[in-house]
This record gives sequence, structure tokens and C-alpha cells, in this order.
Amino acid sequence: MIKISNMCKVYKMGINVVNALNNVSLNIGKHEFVAIIGPSGSGKSTLMNMLGCLDMPTTGTYELDGKEVSELSDDQLAEIRNKKIGFIFQGFNLIQKLNAIENVELPLVYQGVGSKERRKRSIKALEVVGLGDRIHHKPNELSGGQQQRVAIARALVNDPPIILADEPTGNLDSKSGQEVIHTLKELHQCGNTIILITHDPNIAAMAERVVRLQDGEIIEDREVV
Repeated sequence: MIKISNMCKVYKMGINVVNALNNVSLNIGKHEFVAIIGPSGSGKSTLMNMLGCLDMPTTGTYELDGKEVSELSDDQLAEIRNKKIGFIFQGFNLIQKLNAIENVELPLVYQGVGSKERRKRSIKALEVVGLGDRIHHKPNELSGGQQQRVAIARALVNDPPIILADEPTGNLDSKSGQEVIHTLKELHQCGNTIILITHDPNIAAMAERVVRLQDGEIIEDREVV
């Protein structure tokens, strides 16, 4: 599903040059659950931006479902981000004045999906993450873990094959964090490919495979025993 070959990303900051990724090669197959781990500055966020088609490499290639990403148009990239990849972020990114179901519906609004279909699919997504009884609650009426599960439902509503989760437990207590990881594991069991970005080795150990980054390079790629 994902094939990255000899990827480099260089940022120029004034007179300074930062090699955020240095000759990274990585394959991720369908239905894998992969944790990408490393300290701050290791290149995790840059790699996530590449995987999510949010940025382009300086050199190297990224093939998604056999298509070279750099050759796609802006509209094609937007469609990939909307339909093939569900994004989950550390900060939830919920709109406070909207309730849970309205937040989940947003990607479908942008697609022009009709209101009845939007509501049906959003309720289903919220039920999948165990929040079928909280659909009319606004974010300030939900716990941190529940807000993150609303964000997961929003990522699921388009039924994307890939879920890209960037530090999804970073703003949560340990119990809520475990609940979110449990939800991701259930999604994996249902057939989604899960890519989890984290700095926490205990969270990474919940995945099936761990890829460790340091100074923009992959220093370890192993199956979790």
C-alpha cells in the first residue's frame, strides 16, 4: 500500500539547512498496525506529513497504492486526503460550537454528501467508537478521551483504508489514552491500516510493528513480539 524509497526532506531556515529526513525507505502493507517512534526532532512529524500527502519530499519517491504521489495534481492529492487517509491529531481539532455528530459530519459536508446520508454515516461512525449515546454533546460536555474518540469517528466517516494518528494520546491521561489505543486496535482488526506516530514506547508497543527514527533516519524496524 505504501512504498517510500530514499526519501529526503531538506528545510532551509535562513543560512541554516536542516535535513529532516535522510534517505528514508519504508514499506507498509495493507492491514498493518505500525508505530513510528522517536524523540522530538527525530523526523516523525515530517514523515507523517509525507505519508499524509501534506508535503512533498526534496528527493526520493512515495508510492501510494502504486501511484507516485509527486505526479498527482492538487485535486488528486486533496481527494486522497479526504477519502483514503483518516487523520487523528493530538489536539482533537473539534469545533467547540458544534456537537459530536456535527463535527463528524464535516468531511462529508465538504464532499457535498446529502444531509440524510451524512447523518446516517456519522451516527454509524460514532457508534463504532462507543459514543452512540453522546451524539448531541458538544466538546466541552465530553471528557478528553471522548473528544478524541469523536475525532476518530470523524476520521472514519469516509471509510478510509488508512488511519494516520499523530500522538493521539498526547493530551490524555493514561486511562483515556489506553481507551483510544484500544479503539485503534479494534479498527485494525476490522481491516484498517493504522499508522501511529508517538514518542512513547509503551504506546508504540501496542502496535504490531515499530519503526524507530533518530536524526531523520530509520534506525530500527521490527515486529512487536
